[in-house]
Amino acid sequence: MYSSTTQTNIIPSSSPLTTINPHEPAALSTFVDVLARLLNELANNSSKLVILCIGSDRSTGDSLGPLVGSMLEDLHPRHAVILGTLSQPVHALNLKETRLSIEEKYDSAAVLAVDACLGQKDKIGCLEVGRGSLKPGAAVKKRIPPVGDVYITGIVNVGGFMELMVLQSTRLGIVFPLARFIGWGIFLAISMTDWLSER
Repeated sequence: MYSSTTQTNIIPSSSPLTTINPHEPAALSTFVDVLARLLNELANNSSKLVILCIGSDRSTGDSLGPLVGSMLEDLHPRHAVILGTLSQPVHALNLKETRLSIEEKYDSAAVLAVDACLGQKDKIGCLEVGRGSLKPGAAVKKRIPPVGDVYITGIVNVGGFMELMVLQSTRLGIVFPLARFIGWGIFLAISMTDWLSER
């Protein structure tokens, strides 16, 4: 039902995840359609969308989230709050307080969590999107509570051995195009999400 990603564990709902290879034909339209559908499913219980981009700008592999956050900040998606950018990253040291801030400021908000992960060699450069929560930092033994109602993970390198070192030595040439694809896809999906476009 879900892949063996290791840097971020996924706590799935009953909905299966979708794996997307950005290099395949119609990948962007598929990603946008899947994400818009997942976000529309949250309409009845949510008043706002918070996009929580998790990661650190101090590690190349872990910079996927902050890169996505910074790109979205530049795109100014309607009716969405963006947390986690290159200038103000959300990571293991401040995620707990960020979650509390979301609960205090944005009552009944839906959370779209974005993070990097490690996985199988043939899935590097792909992304996974689904309904459920992430457990950030699982591979590097960080005990962080699950976060998110919908998640996007970008597979940036191979998992299973010396994950922290693998993240730090991941090529930016893999991370940056993936972040750009995810950021643009999120922006387009929000424009197709009824309860966000109506507000």
